[in-house]
Amino acid sequence: MEDVLPSGLLEVCLMVGVPKEQLRTLLQDTQRRTKNLPPLDPEVLSVFVPPFISRDDIHTANTSANNLNRSKRRSFRKKKEKPKFENIKSVNGEQKVPDTEDITVPKDVDLIGLPQLCFPGGLYVTSESKEDQIHFLVFTDVCGNRTYGVVAQYYQPMQVFNMKPLQIIIPSREDPDSPVIDLDLHLPLLCFKPKQVLQILTCILTEQRIVFFSSDWALLTLVAECFMLYLHPLQWQHTFVPILSRHMLDFVMAPTSFLMGCHIDHFEEVSTETEDLILINIDNGNIARSKMDEEEPEIPDVPAQAAETFIKRVEGLQLHYDLELCHLRASTDLGELQMRRRAWQQKLNTEVQQMTLQLIVNIFREVKDHLNYEHRVFNSEEFLKTRAVGDQPFYRKVLETYMFHSFLKARLNRKMDAFARLELSTQSEEDRLNLMFRIPRRMATEKMASKQMNSQSTMNRRMVISMPDLQDIKLPEVPPRNSSFRRVETNIALKMPSKSVTTFKIPEIHFPLMYQCVHSYYTEFFNHLSKAINTLPPDKSALLARYFYLRGLISLMQGKLLNALSDFQNLDKTDLRIFPTDLVRKIVETMPPSERFQADRKPELKKLISRVMEKQREVTKIDDHVKNFALPKTHMQLDDFVKRIQESGIVRDKDTIHRLFDALTVGHQKQIDPETFRDFYNYWKETEAEAQEVNLPPAVIEHLDKNECVYKLSCSVKTNYGVGKIALTQKRLFLLTEGGRPGYIHIAAFRDIEDVKVTTVAFLLLKIPTLRIATRSKKEVFEANLKTECDLWHLIVKEMWAGKKMADDHKDPQYIQQALTNVLLMDAVVGALQSSKSIYAASKLSYFDRMKNEVPMMVPKTTSETLKHKINPSAGETFPQAIDVLLYTPGHLDPTERPDSAHPKLWCALNEGKVVVFDASTWSIQQHCFRMGRCRLTCMVMVEQSQVWIGSQDSIIYIINTHSMSCNKQLNDHRSDITDIVVEKKNGIPSEAYSSSLDGTVIAWNISTLKVNRAFQLPCQNLTSIKLHNDQLWCCTGSCILVMSTYEFRLQMKIDCHLKDLCSYFLCFQLFPEMWVGSSGTSQGKTKGKIYVVSAEKKSVEKELVGHADTVKALCSAEDRYVLSGAGKEEGKIAIWKVE
Repeated sequence: MEDVLPSGLLEVCLMVGVPKEQLRTLLQDTQRRTKNLPPLDPEVLSVFVPPFISRDDIHTANTSANNLNRSKRRSFRKKKEKPKFENIKSVNGEQKVPDTEDITVPKDVDLIGLPQLCFPGGLYVTSESKEDQIHFLVFTDVCGNRTYGVVAQYYQPMQVFNMKPLQIIIPSREDPDSPVIDLDLHLPLLCFKPKQVLQILTCILTEQRIVFFSSDWALLTLVAECFMLYLHPLQWQHTFVPILSRHMLDFVMAPTSFLMGCHIDHFEEVSTETEDLILINIDNGNIARSKMDEEEPEIPDVPAQAAETFIKRVEGLQLHYDLELCHLRASTDLGELQMRRRAWQQKLNTEVQQMTLQLIVNIFREVKDHLNYEHRVFNSEEFLKTRAVGDQPFYRKVLETYMFHSFLKARLNRKMDAFARLELSTQSEEDRLNLMFRIPRRMATEKMASKQMNSQSTMNRRMVISMPDLQDIKLPEVPPRNSSFRRVETNIALKMPSKSVTTFKIPEIHFPLMYQCVHSYYTEFFNHLSKAINTLPPDKSALLARYFYLRGLISLMQGKLLNALSDFQNLDKTDLRIFPTDLVRKIVETMPPSERFQADRKPELKKLISRVMEKQREVTKIDDHVKNFALPKTHMQLDDFVKRIQESGIVRDKDTIHRLFDALTVGHQKQIDPETFRDFYNYWKETEAEAQEVNLPPAVIEHLDKNECVYKLSCSVKTNYGVGKIALTQKRLFLLTEGGRPGYIHIAAFRDIEDVKVTTVAFLLLKIPTLRIATRSKKEVFEANLKTECDLWHLIVKEMWAGKKMADDHKDPQYIQQALTNVLLMDAVVGALQSSKSIYAASKLSYFDRMKNEVPMMVPKTTSETLKHKINPSAGETFPQAIDVLLYTPGHLDPTERPDSAHPKLWCALNEGKVVVFDASTWSIQQHCFRMGRCRLTCMVMVEQSQVWIGSQDSIIYIINTHSMSCNKQLNDHRSDITDIVVEKKNGIPSEAYSSSLDGTVIAWNISTLKVNRAFQLPCQNLTSIKLHNDQLWCCTGSCILVMSTYEFRLQMKIDCHLKDLCSYFLCFQLFPEMWVGSSGTSQGKTKGKIYVVSAEKKSVEKELVGHADTVKALCSAEDRYVLSGAGKEEGKIAIWKVE
């Protein structure tokens, strides 16, 4: 059962000690003197395995339950002799064959080594009275699964256990993978200073050979377990033995990484006989190292800024309960005192968890900037270069560990664990913009002026937050990439609202534990859970899911497999995250044919079984390899070159890489040799590093915007403005003058340029190439004697000029970012090739300049006046993706939310179930690409403030929690593609939701309980959309419109018309008094995405807007002020239009 069922509360109970006969014999031989007696060898005297039923009783148990349990228990069979038959002879003096019984014990429990761990200091006979003691054990199997044990040492002949009453504490958890905390996490903070805690964490993160010491056996396991939990979600993957008995000290000589624990009496022995051990004394807080190899480097320190933040937060914790009681009234109620202590400990545990998780996030936050998700590559060399010099020794060691390798796998799999959620919730606006504009790393002027992050300005909060006024919106600046000097915010205290904790009391266990008693206990437990489920309000869905889960397990133990499946099926509508897929699959596989037949007759169970078994058939081995970036060693054709460039992190867009390939292969065969690639890569990285070192004086910085970055500097040249270096930013050209005090002279903003050309100036017998730039704002033409750099700067300025014009005309800031990438690639190509053809090669990358000259991109006046902004949800991907659905949700400030979580959002559904969420107040990406199934998403609607429902072609409605931005529930009642979802409101409050599917099914849902109120099957197929109007449901099919009453789902009207072609090419919705219709058409001889604005009163087209390079596939409105349109896969962008 262990393979399938979750770990039981009690796996096995053992009695360990010395047989009475052996003890009696020993005392007789020593004449009852207990002093100086040698230690005894403890033995396992008795083994008890739940449910503590004898063999005779087991035969009467339910057959199907036993079949399932036997197939599920991962264990081995041990022959255990009954102690009462040991050393017994028959009447005739012959040795009697002992009776034996099959004892099934958990796989991870070794009955041979267990007695030594129960008495790690040895078992002695004493005449002195001693207090009972408790310590803890951890057993780890080869897969890293841990089984925990509690050892109670009683100095009495016998101890009777009483297991009643027991309670289950069910905490509210966001992370289903988070460990269950059942210990005091602040214990290490009482034993060690914050800096020492960081040193120990460094030793664990760098996978050292670590030994804890203490005079208290219990502390060894407790402190070691606390440090394991401090690392979550990282996991220690090596040997973990927090307690070693005196017979096991040889274990510390193991050559591999480990974490072990010994009694303090063995400190000298361990430290002198073994090299390179980290010795941690819990009793006095000292950390030492045993004799060390001369070549072995010292253990590095945790990165300075992360350490500083951690220490400040530790110093702010209240670690002493007595201080917490000072302001509280005294109580004589023992129950109240225990409740206070438990509440204080739970609160402190939460604070410690948040503090240590923030430390892990601060250490590894910027790893994601050096990952290539498509090819699963981590560029460790570049990551190390961006770290502060003092932090590099730490990262060099950590990057080589198994723990970090597993962490990389989780990042590349985009696992939404505790690390990912905290990293996402604490992202700055700069980080979010980085997701949209992936350009080379440069330092912004703001960071040059001050290394410290600006304090966050106080936010003017409103209960309803609206979209920005797009008439005044400025195009986003190019965000600087993170650098190692980024200061971690120490004021991010992660003040999360306290989560509710529910206590569920388990029915009392009655003795004796015969089969009938156990069966009665299961029945009582089932009824107890049923009562809790029936009395729980619908809004407690997370707690309801836990009760369903527990009741399903009880039904499983009773052998009632159909009841168990029904309870697990209810998890779809309560909390999908805890659905036990493997357990359900095992139930189905072991289900008798008669019960399988009954399950197939119930539609909801049949679909559940089909889904689980289909998922099992589709399971393929997850590609979890992680490759470190390395320069190629062989010649590359185009496809291999594309892959290598994407792996390097230089560019991801395939079209740009194709142009780069053409540039690097000018005059050669269409393949690139390793030397050319190496020269190009090194020049790119060297230029990037040099740009990071640019340090502008304050007199220059004050002329630039805070997010402007210097991307290229020329050599020192003579100009008609003076001698200096020409500097290029994403917005302008300026002259960095030389002399006693460097100064700033403005040359041109790219949008003001009128002409750029190359001429020559005669000097003696020489003709010096000169760059001339004419602007609208100045009559004087700028001239610079750039000599050999002239042709390259000519290409660069023209490309930036053309890119800026395209960005302004199309209201799309990504054009200027693309132009900037192009010019930096030109620079790297010229630097790498160093040949007479290098300028011609670089011209292959002049994409926007060539577009401007070959195909003038004139934007119609009406389109230009109506279009306000464009954003790209496919930013960072290798190619554009079609936008299938758009949804705008207004902002609402909840007191429990962070301010940025209350901003309005734009939800964008891409292909294969991907969803990208934008913050609609800044148009930055709030959540990048989470997935709802694998099929195309067809519709989205905000049902409540906290719920967004998403329909899919896989016939499932996914319910997204807008606070956690995760899918916790889903509706599976449809049997075909979901086509539309609408919400009915009464007095402004959502009352019912209606969903339709392609097969003509319409379902009315109770929004709070997610139960089906009514369902109806239309007398036709191909139902494409539904709309609500005056308590009527208008259903559009391929050939007609059916009008139905929402109260009785009775057909009231049928409108026959041929809408097939219309529905195939138009997506529209009503905006009184105008209708906006998305379609495709031709413009300037090319297929374009068009939007027609139709006057409902005049029934005529008022505007024809040409804003996309592909068919308009999605439309939505935002606050009746804006319309947002999404294009097909040729463009994959979203346009924002102002409604007149």
